Amino acid sequence: MAKSRLLERYRKEVVPALMEEFGYSSVMQVPRITKLVVNVGVGEALDNPKALDGAVEDLRSITGQQPVITRARRSIAGFKLREGRAIGVKVDVRGERMWSLLDRLINVALPRTRDFSGVNPDAFDGRGNYTLGLREQLLFPEIAYDKIDKVRGMEITIVTTARTDEEARRLLALLGMPFRAQ
Repeated sequence: MAKSRLLERYRKEVVPALMEEFGYSSVMQVPRITKLVVNVGVGEALDNPKALDGAVEDLRSITGQQPVITRARRSIAGFKLREGRAIGVKVDVRGERMWSLLDRLINVALPRTRDFSGVNPDAFDGRGNYTLGLREQLLFPEIAYDKIDKVRGMEITIVTTARTDEEARRLLALLGMPFRAQ
């Protein structure tokens, strides 16, 4: 596979900028992205088990990997949910595919969002990981409008080695993540 533009940019521009800004003594201290976790919750799978198939197919075409089916950890009577029932699909994407997916997310999918004004700069978890939600899978060019059975949202978590949210926010900003002005 060819090297991703985003990976090249990370190595040539982002690493030196972060080393200078945060005063790291070694390149190994610079925060990096370890994986992307793409998660689709399929609530209607409780009534219609075939609903998972569409979500699996969408995630497979977006990420290029086979998703795993997530199951309920415990029963919740209010949601008519039993322990062990399939409720969604997820994929962990690493390496070259991760950089390619992140590149498509930042440069193609997010700008296609209707009324897009930037992503929330405060959606960090306190440990340097960032989660953003997309309302529809159609934002990705791999998804053909005619082929989908239902519009589904998804959650994308960017897992980094940053120790603080500030370091992670700067890392993503330098990579081109379009954060909303505060």
